[in-house]
Amino acid sequence: MGCDRNCGLIAGAVIGAVLAVFGGILMPVGDMLIEKTIKKQVVLEDGTIAFQNWVKTGTEIYRQFWIFDVQNPQEVVVNSSRIKVKQRGPYTYRVRYLAKENITHDSENHTVSFVQPNGAIFEPSLSVGTENDTLTVLNLAVAAAPHLYPNAFVQVLLNSLIKKSKSSMFQKRTVRELLWGYKDPFLSLVPYPIVTTLGVFYPYNDTVDGVYTVFSGKDNVNQVAIIDTYKGKRNLSYWPSYCDMINGTDAASFPPFVEKTRVLRFFSSDVCRSIYAVFGAEINLKGIPVYRFILPSMAFASPLQNPDNHCFCTEKIISKNCTSYGVLDIGKCKGGRPVYISLPHFLHASPDIGEPIEGLSPNEDEHSTYLDVEPITGFTLRFAKRLQINILVKPAKKIDALKGLKRNYIVPILWLNETGTIGDEKAEKFRKQVTGKINLLGLVEIILLSVGVVMFVAFMISYCACRTKKVK
Repeated sequence: MGCDRNCGLIAGAVIGAVLAVFGGILMPVGDMLIEKTIKKQVVLEDGTIAFQNWVKTGTEIYRQFWIFDVQNPQEVVVNSSRIKVKQRGPYTYRVRYLAKENITHDSENHTVSFVQPNGAIFEPSLSVGTENDTLTVLNLAVAAAPHLYPNAFVQVLLNSLIKKSKSSMFQKRTVRELLWGYKDPFLSLVPYPIVTTLGVFYPYNDTVDGVYTVFSGKDNVNQVAIIDTYKGKRNLSYWPSYCDMINGTDAASFPPFVEKTRVLRFFSSDVCRSIYAVFGAEINLKGIPVYRFILPSMAFASPLQNPDNHCFCTEKIISKNCTSYGVLDIGKCKGGRPVYISLPHFLHASPDIGEPIEGLSPNEDEHSTYLDVEPITGFTLRFAKRLQINILVKPAKKIDALKGLKRNYIVPILWLNETGTIGDEKAEKFRKQVTGKINLLGLVEIILLSVGVVMFVAFMISYCACRTKKVK
C-alpha cells in the first residue's frame, strides 16, 4: 500500500514536471509560430492581410479644416498692425477612400510601385457650415508676387495689374475656393501663359499622388512598406540632403514588432517632407493594446537644435540666422511660393513667429500629431495628423498692396486635422485574428507552466511527508 502511494506521488510529480517543461518549451515555440505568421501576413503581396488593407483602407479617414478668418484687414494694410484672426471650422471632408492604382510588383527587387488617387467629399453633418461660407483670407497671388518676381521693374508691372484687378493683400473667398481653387483676377490679367487658378490644395480632386515605390518585405520584413528612396523621389532632384529625402512609410503601417525605442519615420506629400514620431504612451484602443507615437517638438526645431532640419532654413533674415523654430520652409516643392508649415497655432514655435498674429491659442491636446500603432503587426489603427499652412508676406515698395507693411508676417491660412480610427467591426476581427490568438497562446503557456510547477511541488511535498512518517 505504501509503495503504491509512493509510486502515485512520484508519478504525479513526474507529470507536473512534464507539464512545466512542456509549458516552458511551448513559450519559445509559440513565439516562433506567432512571429512566422506575422512576418507572412505583413508582406505586401496578394493574399496577405497587410496587402488587402494597403490597397484600400477599410477605415474612414476624414480631413478637417480650420480656416483663419482675418478680422482687421485694412488696419494691417495701412498700419502694419498685428493680424487679428479667428479660426472657423471644422469643415470636414472624407479623403483617401479610393484604392491605390497602377500597382506593379517587382519580384527581383521585392518592391511594389503605385499611385494614390486623390479625392475629397464634403461632409455637411461633420462641418460647422457649408463650402459656400465666405471668409477674409490672405490673397495668395499678391503675397507670392514679390517672392516669385524680385526684380523691381517686374514688380512695377505687376503692381499695375494688381491695381487694375482691384486686388489687395487680403481677399474674400469661400471655403471651397480657398481649398480647391479659384480663378484669380490679378493673374488672369498677366499677358503671358501662366496658371491662373489658385487654391491651397489645388489641384487635388481627380489627381494622383505618386508614383511611389515601396519595399514589399518579401525578402526583409524589416523593410516592409518603406519607400524606396531612389525610386520614390517624385522628381525632387533638388533634394540633396538627408532632411530632404523621402524616408519611412506612408504611416499606414510600419515594419512589425515595433519597440518603444524605435523612431517611426513617414512621408507626407502634403508638406513635401518626411517627419518622424517617438514613443509617448501605451494605449488601449477598443480592446487592442497599442503604442502611441507622437510628433516631437524637435521635428520643427531650428537647425541649431536639430541639424536634420538644416535644409528647411533657406534664408537668414526671417529665420534670425536660423535660430527661429517651429516653422519649416517648403517653398522649393511649391513652385517657389513662400509656403511654410508648422503645427497648428504655431505650437512649439519660437515667440517671434506668432507675435505678429493675434488670436492664436496653441494647445498640446488639440494640435499635436500622433499615431496609435499595434506593436506586433506594425499596423496603424488610429492617427491624427495636424499641420498648419502659412504664407510668408514681406514688405514690397513697388507693390501698393504691400508697401505699407513695416515687418514680415508668417500668416496662418488654415490648419488641418486628418484622422482615422479602426472601425468596431474591423477591431473585433483584428482581436480574433491577432490579439485573441496571441493572448490565448500566452494563457495556455502560463497555465501549463503554473499547473506543472504546482503539481510537482505539491506531490514532492506529499512524498517527503510520507517518507518521513514511514521512517518514524
